[in-house]
Amino acid sequence: MVKFSRSGVEKFLSCKRCFILYYKYKINPPSLPFTLNSAVDNLCKNEFDYYRKRKEPHPLFLEHGIKAVPFDHPKLNEWRENFKGIRYRSNDHDFDFGGAIDDVWEKPNGDLIISDVKATSKKVFDWEDTWSRNEWPKGYKRQLEMYQWLFRKNGFTVADEAYLVYFNGLKNEPMFKQTLKFELHLVRLDCNDDWVESSVIAAAELLRSDTFPEASPKCENCNYLRARWKASPKTG
Repeated sequence: MVKFSRSGVEKFLSCKRCFILYYKYKINPPSLPFTLNSAVDNLCKNEFDYYRKRKEPHPLFLEHGIKAVPFDHPKLNEWRENFKGIRYRSNDHDFDFGGAIDDVWEKPNGDLIISDVKATSKKVFDWEDTWSRNEWPKGYKRQLEMYQWLFRKNGFTVADEAYLVYFNGLKNEPMFKQTLKFELHLVRLDCNDDWVESSVIAAAELLRSDTFPEASPKCENCNYLRARWKASPKTG
């Protein structure tokens, strides 16, 4: 049974060669840990847990008219843990697929809302402009849709709307005083997970095959390697 994650499907969609290199050959470009982002994630989770224990809506919900409370479930910590997360195994298609979530909220009717925490630092936070100008915000939407699909496959009823809890670090404050201030933005996304299952199945089939795909012409990693190879002095 092939095992891969939500981020693996994102690799599969962007560059099938990088997907194979990572999962079959354990080859991946080095990256730095986003420790500050992780700190924001943890602090936000702690805050949601505070209201979860009290079965009360977070003030953010009241501000934006969201009728929900943080969802209390015994597997929540497992769902949040990297390399565990919420998973779905298919014997028919021979895959084990999952992803680690940030938080889940519950509506009065029992429907679940999936949310994810993001952090950035921009002089002006304008989600609509960011969405229209860039491709990576669509990846955030796909991320939430994959989580929605996983919860549905685990028997939960899930609302189509999802949210990004976005912290924008203010970098133009006159004094630092070892305190980083944030604006808090809530971004609603209307999601549709219809594409997820076919993509997960296709990724699993590729992993089980002997195919070595062509590099995507849009892949930054592959384009860097092409340019580096062309610029390298020829020896021999």
